[in-house]
Amino acid sequence: MKKLLLLLGFLALFTPLKVFAASDTVDDQANLLSPEERTELSKQADALNKEIKGEVFILTTNTNSEEPRKFADNQLRDRIGNDNNGALLLLDMNQREIYLSTSGNMIDYITDKRRDKLLDDVEAAMRDGNYYQAAADYLSNANEFVADGIPGGSYRIDEKTGKVTRYKSITPIEFTIGLVVAAVAAIGFFISVRLRYQLKTGTYRYPYRQNAQLDLTERQDQLVNSFVTTRRIPKPSNNNGGGGGGGSTTHSSGGGTFGGGGRSF
Repeated sequence: MKKLLLLLGFLALFTPLKVFAASDTVDDQANLLSPEERTELSKQADALNKEIKGEVFILTTNTNSEEPRKFADNQLRDRIGNDNNGALLLLDMNQREIYLSTSGNMIDYITDKRRDKLLDDVEAAMRDGNYYQAAADYLSNANEFVADGIPGGSYRIDEKTGKVTRYKSITPIEFTIGLVVAAVAAIGFFISVRLRYQLKTGTYRYPYRQNAQLDLTERQDQLVNSFVTTRRIPKPSNNNGGGGGGGSTTHSSGGGTFGGGGRSF
């Protein structure tokens, strides 16, 4: 037994451990970032991944010739599959394009309005040639949006069909109010039943009305008059505004649903 344990320990010393490098999150094909910057960005992404229960990525390239949106969607799908939680920022140096692809719950976290704010920050940094700042702005904005939560009244709208899918959520205030009301109702019901069984709510009386019997041998109904009232019911307005939360424009690609957007720099 001791020999077996010694053998296993010896093998463990020489067995390489699997290390998740920054390249798993930051794929810097265009060599825009230093090794230290890639490591730091990867740490920031790891913290965000825990919150969304998914994965976020950064991809730089100087050789891509595909449409940036299609390329970014395919890259994200290759990493996490269709409709799973995640986001990918593409920095395309060949076509001078930025593109953000979102999937799963990140579509709802990053609405069109929030996306534009994120891209504003990334674009400004890219124009200044500060590539690390561009990637860091992407992660910090995404982290802020996740921390703020999905906006109330949020919805998705398919760019091709125009179909609107609304996001249903319960705010912390609504949850607290519902919990308090339910607790008060439960306590009130318990006290009421207990007092009745202890005969403390009044003098006990025999329920003769409930226990009495009445047999009807004949019954006749006669219609005297009738009235019919009509009124016009207005149709509800078809408002695709989605409320105060704003919406996320989505599109289909390779069997999955993606959000996001891009711009030139």
